[in-house]
Amino acid sequence: MKNALKVAAFTAASLFSSMTMAATAVDLSSWVKEGTGTWNLEAGNNAVKQTVNGNPTIFHNNMDSQGLALSGTIEVQTTSDDDFVGFVLGYDSGEISSSSADYILIDWKQGDQNYNGLGQEGLSISRVSGVLGDNTGAWAHDSANNVTELQRATTLGDTGWDDNTEYAFDLIFTSTLIEVFVNGNKELSISGVFDNGSFGFYNYSQANVRYAGIEETVVPPSAVPIPAAGWLLGSALMGLVGMRRKQKAAL
Repeated sequence: MKNALKVAAFTAASLFSSMTMAATAVDLSSWVKEGTGTWNLEAGNNAVKQTVNGNPTIFHNNMDSQGLALSGTIEVQTTSDDDFVGFVLGYDSGEISSSSADYILIDWKQGDQNYNGLGQEGLSISRVSGVLGDNTGAWAHDSANNVTELQRATTLGDTGWDDNTEYAFDLIFTSTLIEVFVNGNKELSISGVFDNGSFGFYNYSQANVRYAGIEETVVPPSAVPIPAAGWLLGSALMGLVGMRRKQKAAL
């Protein structure tokens, strides 16, 4: 047991060192938009704003993204409406309207709203297994209509986002682990077997959402934890998130 912990500690330390040094800015100019949204790139190609209040829309990097840690900021720059913002992981081009879709949806709703079922405020993670455009599935996380909720956030599970407030996010995406941090706090963590695919931004019925300062870091394959040492990886990732936030704040 002691030897296993030593190996795990070394792995976590190696992960922390590698990820801290290797963060790179993401150029959004090659990303692909899907759905009815309007995604406007800003100068420098490191920020994008979605301006339409409409059906589900996705803006994704169109490349396999497992093994990456991604970070940046998200802000709803309006006081109008109270609906969904978020992200997709393991997404393949065209899956927004595909009956055979299979990817992960991370969405955050500002307010409770009864529309074809209850649209609950708060942050959660779900698996999408079909067409996302159905109101009941996408709105109420209805498994009978292609969206199965897997987990609600630790502190933001029933708390919506605030208008005109910038939030820092960090996402960890491997073949067996997905973790989501908001303002440095770990909100979601699920283990399993996840398909590879794109990372992307997601909006549903919410206009004027800005994503900015996107960075990515490679998670070394050797750093994926054995089950008994998973807590060490979590500790290393939380340390990484805190350090990166401090570095950005100092700029």
